[in-house]
Amino acid sequence: MFKRRTTGSRGAIGAAVALSAILVGGAVSAKDITMGTTSPTSSHFTISVAMSKAIETGIEGATVNVIETGASVDNVLRLAREEIDLGLATTDILISARNGTGKFEGNAIPDTVALYPYSASVLLFAVTEDSGVTSLDDLDGKKFNPGIRGSAAETLTTTVLSMFGINADLVHGAVGDAVEGIKNRQIIGYSKYGASNSADATLQELMTSTKMRLIGFSEEQEKAATEAMEGVGFTTLPAGLIPGSEEMRVPKLNVFFLTRTGVMDDETAYDIARSIHQNMELLVEAWPQLADYDIAADAVATIETGIAYHPGAARYWKEAAGK
Repeated sequence: MFKRRTTGSRGAIGAAVALSAILVGGAVSAKDITMGTTSPTSSHFTISVAMSKAIETGIEGATVNVIETGASVDNVLRLAREEIDLGLATTDILISARNGTGKFEGNAIPDTVALYPYSASVLLFAVTEDSGVTSLDDLDGKKFNPGIRGSAAETLTTTVLSMFGINADLVHGAVGDAVEGIKNRQIIGYSKYGASNSADATLQELMTSTKMRLIGFSEEQEKAATEAMEGVGFTTLPAGLIPGSEEMRVPKLNVFFLTRTGVMDDETAYDIARSIHQNMELLVEAWPQLADYDIAADAVATIETGIAYHPGAARYWKEAAGK
């Protein structure tokens, strides 16, 4: 069971349930799990809902409450405040939280750990063709949405723009706000994490009424970003991802669901990892691209690269991969 929530109404209810179980000589089997996700407009919200079903299927009596959040940074902060039990975040945010760097400068949360990986996302910079923007440098002085507040996209976008001295006129807001702003010509584009092999729903929606262009990183920008930001890699975006787009280099990060060792015990972490693995068909229904994804192998591979995992989850993934 979880190691916390001893105050407030949820804690009081949990204590009452526990006392009732003791009095009748039984054990508490139900687990009330809160999952922090992202904006409902994101495909990552869709897969999160599927994960909640997988956990409920694999853990008898579990109830998973899926809540909308500001994504990576917001989820780690909510974990720190013990408002959620697990939440999605990217590699760089996990590392920053543990080390007290970047958005967590001077405020490390060293017991932040991964439960399981599920995706590698790329950071897409999408702009209107009418803007005339063809490179990151061209964003200087332009009204641009850097991602959801508190998201890994916002963190990485603002970091690289600052690093390269690009003074874009940043207009913050949710993904829906960015889409409306682009349609109404109030801003010229936005950045957002997505799949490397397909345009997500928001970009597809935009392209029904607005001609869009993707922009990538130069060789020098990629080298500088890789050296400066731990956990950030790059990948080649194939030509034709959207009509007319060329092959380009863009940032790539793994996406995990995280927790804290101070929030979740070994048994629960083990059971969540097992439930995700043994009910992958539910995830594939939501994201068909996961059909050939070996989550156990990927988990062990990320463990071996030094990503910190919850001991209970690490034990399951090593068992599942035969390590």
